Amino acid sequence: MAARTALQTLTQTNRNMDITQSRIATGQKVASAQDNAAYWSIATTMRSDNAALSTVQDALGLGSATVDVANNAIESSIDVMSEIKKKLVAAREPGVDKSKIQTEIAELQNTLQSVADASVFSGENWLSVNSGVTGYNASKQIVASFTRTAGAVSIGTITINTANVKLYDADTTGVGILDGSRNSAGALSTTGTFALSTVSISALTDSAADITTLNSYIAGADAAIASMTTAGATLGAVKSRITLQKDFIAGLKDAIENGIGQLVDADMNEESTRLQALQVQAQLGIQALSIANQSSQNILSLFR
Repeated sequence: MAARTALQTLTQTNRNMDITQSRIATGQKVASAQDNAAYWSIATTMRSDNAALSTVQDALGLGSATVDVANNAIESSIDVMSEIKKKLVAAREPGVDKSKIQTEIAELQNTLQSVADASVFSGENWLSVNSGVTGYNASKQIVASFTRTAGAVSIGTITINTANVKLYDADTTGVGILDGSRNSAGALSTTGTFALSTVSISALTDSAADITTLNSYIAGADAAIASMTTAGATLGAVKSRITLQKDFIAGLKDAIENGIGQLVDADMNEESTRLQALQVQAQLGIQALSIANQSSQNILSLFR
């Protein structure tokens, strides 16, 4: 009985030692479902959600870059349109050669088109579009969050309406800030008579009617600058929101990771101390088993 008891004690000590060594090797006290089914299940779900948050971070990064490209193009376009406005004001002076001024304006118009066409990131262009193509949607969405409530998951997005941001629209019914028809007051209108992307002053003279026309061009350029400024402010506000959301997601990931650690990570100091104690117990168990076996041998010696 003494030997059997010592053997059982030694077996249990070795089993505990295996568990402790596994915790030290993996750094986790719950490495599989058999360790603690409830904690393992919670930690596995939280890890999955954290991986989804990493994808959200990537999506926010792409969205931020797309907004940056569009915003930079808007700022450049404002500078170019300011130059066009300046040329139009210069053409208002009687006796100037309007055809030469138009040559400069034409180059500036080409620059505006190039800037808008080049503002592409990851296949997205918010400034030069064709609203008539199949699948076009002016409402752009950037994945911003991943949440789990009572077992149900949902995706949060940041929505941007690019209808008020686009500079050019290739569709015949589309209206961009630069290629949309404008009326005599310079405002966008379906009954407008000119578009800033194609306006020309070469044929204008110093007559009262032509001066009125030139004034409408100047008003249109000023209105376009105001619209692009509003578009830039909209994109800037979106960029600020994206930045705040990125910071929040980064902090949320860290908090979840810490929460997982509280559930499954092993206390290495505690486990190391336990391992040393178990090693001592294993040595004592071996000695106890040896003594028990020796006692049986002593009884046998009485029969010799």
